[in-house]
Amino acid sequence: MAVIGSFTLFLGFVIDRIHHYLQKLVNLRSNARTSNQELENLKKEAVQLKEKDEKASKEIQQLKEELSRVVESLKKIKLEFEEKDKKVETAEAHVASLQKQAADLLLEYDRLLEENQNLQAQTLGHKS
Repeated sequence: MAVIGSFTLFLGFVIDRIHHYLQKLVNLRSNARTSNQELENLKKEAVQLKEKDEKASKEIQQLKEELSRVVESLKKIKLEFEEKDKKVETAEAHVASLQKQAADLLLEYDRLLEENQNLQAQTLGHKS
């Protein structure tokens, strides 16, 4: 009977260990499923992030191109402004020159008018 008791005790111990390992196996499988689901979710997130990154890269490239066009346009406008500014300066100098000429001509006209009046007065003085 001692042999049967020992054998029963041994079987009980083996059954307890098997039960313990089966519980661990169930937990590991459950954790593995959860980990696989998390892995799938992470893969989906990675794909979404990659798509967003590609979209953002395209938008950045478009913005860079637009910025380049704006910079070129600004340079062109600046050159046009400088050219028009030079034309304005030239026109202002021309106007100043014409004003000076007009003033000189007015002085000359006044001198000639005075001289004409003097000559007419002399002519009238000689005729009388």
